[in-house]
Amino acid sequence: MKILVTGGAGFIGSHVLDRLMSDRQGHEIVVLDNLSTGNIRFLSPYMDMDANVGNSFQFHKIDLLADNIVDFFDGVDEVWHLAANPEVRIGAEDTRVHLEQNVIATHHVLEAMRARGVRRMIFTSTSTVYGEADKLPTPEEYHTRPISLYGASKLACEALICAYCHTFEMHAWIYRFANVVGRRSSHGVIHDFIEKIRSNPRELEILGDGNQTKSYIYVDDCIEAMFTGFKDSSADKVHIFNIGTSDTISVKRIAEIVCEEMQVSPMPEFKFTGGKRGWRGDVPVMLLDTMKLNKLGWRQRYTSEEAVRKAAVDLIADGME
Repeated sequence: MKILVTGGAGFIGSHVLDRLMSDRQGHEIVVLDNLSTGNIRFLSPYMDMDANVGNSFQFHKIDLLADNIVDFFDGVDEVWHLAANPEVRIGAEDTRVHLEQNVIATHHVLEAMRARGVRRMIFTSTSTVYGEADKLPTPEEYHTRPISLYGASKLACEALICAYCHTFEMHAWIYRFANVVGRRSSHGVIHDFIEKIRSNPRELEILGDGNQTKSYIYVDDCIEAMFTGFKDSSADKVHIFNIGTSDTISVKRIAEIVCEEMQVSPMPEFKFTGGKRGWRGDVPVMLLDTMKLNKLGWRQRYTSEEAVRKAAVDLIADGME
């Protein structure tokens, strides 16, 4: 097989790449990434790989919006489309960023797939497509009413993928993530808290009232869930799965864990910006129903609190290197 990964130098993309390079022996793997949020060092184990041993590997610094990408899809059997702008908050400041970097970029990938006859896609979506769900845990069949431009952009991508699958005989696996945390992450609440404490260990600003309560999944559990989804043997053209933990944790508790792992003493004074949301479009309570994946044999290894603590240790150590 020839497998193409967009965003393969990013947080989740690089972990997907590690799994592909480990599991899909003898295949050709191509990564496209513009390195706007990705890091070339995540690819370093593979950059000088001998093509005669295990997989062959290629990396191309490519912008999905600006560059002609069609030729990279020649002979490709499977596309993992992970390239996106992951910053939920930025949509309230720049209303085009998620339209361009998520929706239009996804359209470019789908068009390249159509032009070169690629029939299989894996896409990373988000829990924010549900908006403020009344039903918790929220199942995949729940109505989608996003309240952020990021969530709306991911839902638009899902709709495009679904339409292409039915129009052009493609198949897709769409994964709606809870908050994924762990090593290599360069954004999110844990990363932000670490940077704030390093800047000022006496005071920690917390967006909202600190009571926002959500599911946090460790990246290794997330990757395992994605590969488990392929066990779905139904004839559906589009397979949609939630990925998250069966529990939640509050933002205030995350702040406490980060302070504990950074060994800040005395504990910094928490300064809350107020309100139930951290920003416009923030969903204050989120918990996903993962029964579909559970029925295929997947189980989380870490609770939300365990995932947060492991991620804090990862990122603190990474910052010391």
